[in-house]
Amino acid sequence: MTRVIVVASGKGGVGKTTLAANLGIALSLHGEDVVTLDLDLSMANLELILGLEGKPVTLQDVLAGNDIISNAIYEGPGGVRIVPAGLSIHGLKDMRLERLEEVLAALVEDTDILLIDAPGGLERDALAALNVAEELILVTTPEVTSLSDALKTKIVAKKIGIDILGVVINKGQTHNAFLTPEEIEAILNVPIIGIIPEDLELNKASASGNSILISNPDSNTSRLIMNLAAVIIGKYDYENDLSSAGVVTKFFRTVFGKYLHVYRY
Repeated sequence: MTRVIVVASGKGGVGKTTLAANLGIALSLHGEDVVTLDLDLSMANLELILGLEGKPVTLQDVLAGNDIISNAIYEGPGGVRIVPAGLSIHGLKDMRLERLEEVLAALVEDTDILLIDAPGGLERDALAALNVAEELILVTTPEVTSLSDALKTKIVAKKIGIDILGVVINKGQTHNAFLTPEEIEAILNVPIIGIIPEDLELNKASASGNSILISNPDSNTSRLIMNLAAVIIGKYDYENDLSSAGVVTKFFRTVFGKYLHVYRY
């Protein structure tokens, strides 16, 4: 049975789409058949991050009734399949969200995981993305404002009945000016399943339409994203990961304790 997982955040600017883009690739590299769907209809950054802008058919066209969803699916890096939202301002006017149910029904027919990039916040489009998902990955940065908005999203998701897989701390910091993983987990009351540190290489790759998982698969960030994907599909091997730990990893074990498996340098 297809898993429908939404990647959501309480606000924009936390790196949600970059994470969703690379997570879809990581899941595919783990052998899963994955479709990543961009439901951030007003911003539509997923196609830019993956270098897929300018495609002839997008989700906008499908929701406007001008084409079918099978024509809006494109091969992405690492074998992941991508449904871009579309960048046309004119196309936004013609879309009908009531067609989304039919689109989703078609997408889940032949894939293991449908990964949805939701809009930030809790506006109508974001709520539509939450309503169609079965599982949720909550993305936040270690800042009070981001965490406050993430908490609101968590509360709404609980009311809808979505299974919250966990929280991913993006742009992680060890500076004492930021919230610690323990504090974030305690406030959200949601387990941390991933911590991705601030990484200039990741930002550069996304800005140029590339994936760090493809351009530098051995980087620390790539390993962390692959670990996150393994956790989601139940393939993560903590002991094996720990056995390859270096000096810096062992240091972080004393700082982050149980979070080592999601924050390994």
